[in-house]
Amino acid sequence: MDWGFINRYTPMYVEAAGLTLRIAAAGIALSFVIGALCCLARYFRVPVLRQITGAYIQLARNTPLLVQLFFLYFGLPKIGVRLSSEGCAVMGLAFLGGAYMAEAFRSGLDAVEKTQVEAGECLGLTNAQNIRYVLFPQALATSIPAICANVIFLIKETSVFSAVALADLMYVAKDLIGMYYKTDEALLMLVIAYLTILLPISALGSWLERRLRYAGFGYQRSV
Repeated sequence: MDWGFINRYTPMYVEAAGLTLRIAAAGIALSFVIGALCCLARYFRVPVLRQITGAYIQLARNTPLLVQLFFLYFGLPKIGVRLSSEGCAVMGLAFLGGAYMAEAFRSGLDAVEKTQVEAGECLGLTNAQNIRYVLFPQALATSIPAICANVIFLIKETSVFSAVALADLMYVAKDLIGMYYKTDEALLMLVIAYLTILLPISALGSWLERRLRYAGFGYQRSV
């Protein structure tokens, strides 16, 4: 193991990790918005939107992210739409993540008993208040494990961004292997980089799950 090589090229991994995190944060944030909108359209059975969101979820979940990125990066320019590598990465991650987040949110909403909503209506809450104070807290507490798993999954999916000429962690590792044939060192730094990113997120997700699940069940008993 060439520790001098590792020490010399660690800053490249740090820079690539920063880029990976920025794109992942933007894509995941958009996926939350898309997922919430799709979930509400399906939960409240809006006729046309429910069919559109259902088709979108099936398309996004049953096609690889790499194919979606190729479509955005190489396909859209054929019709005059050109996106940067970062733009394609963010849009691709949001497109894929929105479908998974929609299903996570839907599972949380379906887990809330209808009597909870009916109790809120009996107390005189409006639909918006019922969603905010009754439905959402309990659904969120139930959805946290799936949401955290999706976040980790989406961050790991950023490893394919190198296919659209984005200098992410995988791009740096492949570049160093190609130039210096230091496969063990490059892959070791790649593994450490992903563990450094994902382990704190996993720990935070476990902590949130315990806190919100306790709060959610407590809220349910009080209603």
